[in-house]
Amino acid sequence: MTETFKQALEKRLLVCDGAFGAMLYSKGVTINRCYEELNLTQPDLVRELHRDYIKAGADIIEANTFGANRFKLRHFGLEDKVKQINSTGLALALEEARGSAFVAGSIGPLGLSVEPYGKITISEASDAFREHGAELVENGADLIIFETFHDLNELKAAIKAIRSLSSDIPIVAQMAFETDGKTVHGATPFQVVNALERLNIDAVGANCSVGPADMLDVVKAMASSTRLPVFAQPNAGMPRVVDDRLIYLTTPEYLLTYGKRFIRAGARVVGGCCGTTPAHTAALKGAVMALSPSRVEVSETPQTKGREEIKETPRKDKTPMSKKLCEGKWVQSVELLPPKGPDATRVLGHAKKLKEAGIDCLNIPDGPRAMARMSPMSLALLFKNEIGVEPILHYTCRDRNLLGMQSDILGAHAVGIKNILAITGDPPKLGNYPNATAVYDVDAIGLVKMIRNLNRGLDIVGNAINGQTAIHIGVGVNPGASNIEEEIRRFELKVESGAEFCMTQPIFETEKLFSFLDKIERFRIPVLVGILPLASLRSAEFLHNEVPGMQVPKKIRESLKRAGDDALETGVMIAREALEEARGRVQGVYVMAPVGGADTALRLLGG
Repeated sequence: MTETFKQALEKRLLVCDGAFGAMLYSKGVTINRCYEELNLTQPDLVRELHRDYIKAGADIIEANTFGANRFKLRHFGLEDKVKQINSTGLALALEEARGSAFVAGSIGPLGLSVEPYGKITISEASDAFREHGAELVENGADLIIFETFHDLNELKAAIKAIRSLSSDIPIVAQMAFETDGKTVHGATPFQVVNALERLNIDAVGANCSVGPADMLDVVKAMASSTRLPVFAQPNAGMPRVVDDRLIYLTTPEYLLTYGKRFIRAGARVVGGCCGTTPAHTAALKGAVMALSPSRVEVSETPQTKGREEIKETPRKDKTPMSKKLCEGKWVQSVELLPPKGPDATRVLGHAKKLKEAGIDCLNIPDGPRAMARMSPMSLALLFKNEIGVEPILHYTCRDRNLLGMQSDILGAHAVGIKNILAITGDPPKLGNYPNATAVYDVDAIGLVKMIRNLNRGLDIVGNAINGQTAIHIGVGVNPGASNIEEEIRRFELKVESGAEFCMTQPIFETEKLFSFLDKIERFRIPVLVGILPLASLRSAEFLHNEVPGMQVPKKIRESLKRAGDDALETGVMIAREALEEARGRVQGVYVMAPVGGADTALRLLGG
């Protein structure tokens, strides 16, 4: 794979494989065997199971190493083969994956209680986990998954042991919860998350013990308690004894339903545990495909036979802003936040001052950082009707389903709000309402396709509507993205889908902007550069460290630190310099001025 596990986890939903032991049992391997020893004695069988899960759509497969620690292997007289079993198990998984799936080193509990519940000391446990994990870490595992731990103390010891081997290998820490939503020792999901997220791990989760229904509440509680990605890997219900065999009765279709519920509850990775099969994995892949960004294919051609095609309104005729851009004229916009309450008096005052100063447009963010404010569409209407200034409406995919989005776009066009910036939107857990649910029926690319359909007189599935819209379609872009290749790939898709202008994340230095513009030259659309005058070192540090997609160069942060009480003046100067450097390469600017509002923006723009 060209991307790392951490990169994949950050940008999309993933599917982990299902049960290994249960599948071996179903193939006739008796329960009194050491399943990890099969890495040495029946490697073809192990390969076959990995292959089946990969074919079913697993993005992550787990090496057959769950119980390959000295204490569990001792039951089978195999304690001297810890290294061989783990290294071979990982090699088998890596060979089958061949880069098409991430390979996790699986580590389970020791099988004996750790102090204070048992006689195994933390030191002894740590030694065993280091021995278990050494081959996995050193021989190329993409990540380590700790799973089916009942004792938080034991899991903490295991994590610390692996971190002593590697400071950067991704670690997923999963606990097993009972039907009451607590671990065997009484820890709640909140207590588990609170204890684990301090240990330099990359994700938390729940697996085993219970079926999908009972696990859902655990997943909700975890997702609302942490910003770490959450894994959900339930059993296929509780097993039943049928004809002297253990049979799990949860069907793939049932798990598909709960897979969607896990994702809506905040899970980033779904998979299975005891009793699940490649068929369950395939079902979960369906859930991920159904709920991933851009999953709704918006038809771009009419389905009604014999209907005369309606041509889109030419870009130059859509809005005053689009006309200026088509004529090569410079466009200036200022961003104003919707108020936190129903009184818009103050923000309307800022809007009036900007209008009188000759600003072309006012752009209005939609729930920035997942915070609740007045409807941006309502504020856009106030700007248009009471101030007489042209709005650019930011519109996120986070909060509405497909039908709601279509209704909103039609309504915006009807009241004359025709510049719309299509953005995916920050997830709710980043904001003040982490228990709120996100919809994400489509991402920004799917939304652009939908709006373009409406501009052609078609609904979301390609059926004719009564009339057509004339929306000027914009998209966001981040020239400083950590994965710039992915950013460019998505930007090209946005343009192909119908985007007509773009607005960048705040630019503090122009080097990355110019590099980005060079790379998109062949599918270039008008660019409005984002400019943000920083008001203090504190705000710069906050944006750099806590706001996704924002990067404030170190030398700028140092300049603000030296400026002290004059930081805002320094911030305005830095922003003005960036704008002047960018001016010859872009078609317009939009200024974000959270401190000082209209006055700061006009100082920057020279008004």
